[in-house]
Amino acid sequence: MNGSLRFHWYLPTHGDTTTIADNRGSATARAGSHLEPTLHNLTALGRAAEDFGFEAVLTPTGSHCEDSWIATAALAQHTRRLKYLVAFRPGVLSPTLAAQQVSTYQRFTGGRLALNVVTGGDDDEMRRYGDGIDKSARYRRTGEFLRIVRGIWSEPDFSFHGEFYAVDHARTAYPLTEVPTVYFGGSSPEAIEVAAEYADVYLTWGEPPDQVAEKIDRVRAAAARHGRTLRYGVRLHTVARPTSAQAWQRAEDLIAGLSADEVRRAHERYLVSGSEGQRRMAALTTGELVDARSLEVYPGLWAGPSLLRDGAGTAATGSYAEVAAVFGEYARLGISEFVLSGYPQAEEIRHVGEGVLPLLAGTPAEAVPAG
Repeated sequence: MNGSLRFHWYLPTHGDTTTIADNRGSATARAGSHLEPTLHNLTALGRAAEDFGFEAVLTPTGSHCEDSWIATAALAQHTRRLKYLVAFRPGVLSPTLAAQQVSTYQRFTGGRLALNVVTGGDDDEMRRYGDGIDKSARYRRTGEFLRIVRGIWSEPDFSFHGEFYAVDHARTAYPLTEVPTVYFGGSSPEAIEVAAEYADVYLTWGEPPDQVAEKIDRVRAAAARHGRTLRYGVRLHTVARPTSAQAWQRAEDLIAGLSADEVRRAHERYLVSGSEGQRRMAALTTGELVDARSLEVYPGLWAGPSLLRDGAGTAATGSYAEVAAVFGEYARLGISEFVLSGYPQAEEIRHVGEGVLPLLAGTPAEAVPAG
């Protein structure tokens, strides 16, 4: 993989917490550590990301957070060069409207939009949006959606009739001068096929390197069948500190207050998730709560976040040099983009920005030093 590594941060438009345990409980219980997702707080984090040299910030999508399009369009007015990696679900808006929103966003921000296409959530979450089709159908719909959006971007008059969409003579008011990078993740065969045909960057969660390598091989082979070459990225937390001992003490602090019973219930729930990626995250641990170090599933890769949160469930953990070495292992597999986060975001970004990124600045992806 040629080219330098690219680093992005996570923008918590659902609010932020200081520990993993703070993710659960009543609003009253969380009040002491919960950072509200106000324009002021999110702007401060975005400016920190920009100052430390992160390329973009990822926003989530779903009923648990603020709307990603509106929130980032507002935030973009308070940063200069930072890009916004906007997560959205194709099933909740028309592809023509999405193409129009992208065109407007790019013109109003100077081309600072990237897209994270999320096919769906769990069934309960999808029904909140009135979307009741099954998983297989959702991926077929996503494929049609991306075909239409890309068609509108590239042609002045685009029509399409498929299983889910029928559009005639679709266009945007102004030609799109800069097509946004399309990020796409998913571990199922259906997800990999959609990524292979339509994505620019395939995202995986931070599984151990051998599992990531196997998945990248499958995506690479699928993309080759379409005559395409993708870039690859990983979505990962960090617990980076000046020394390894400090990092692992912080890991202990992050899970303090969890009970064995709630961890076991969460683990059982994730193991039967409709998301193959979520099941793979859950399978990294036994669902037993012991101590932080017992959750190290690969040298420097800690599965503590998976105990009580869905989505990305692992963290690169250790000294600044050790975290950089974890990134290096992924880079040697072909990963060139890292979407990072930590607890709390404003604290962890400083450790990564000041301690880890300088060790990797300008380093070609194939030449990251080993730990």
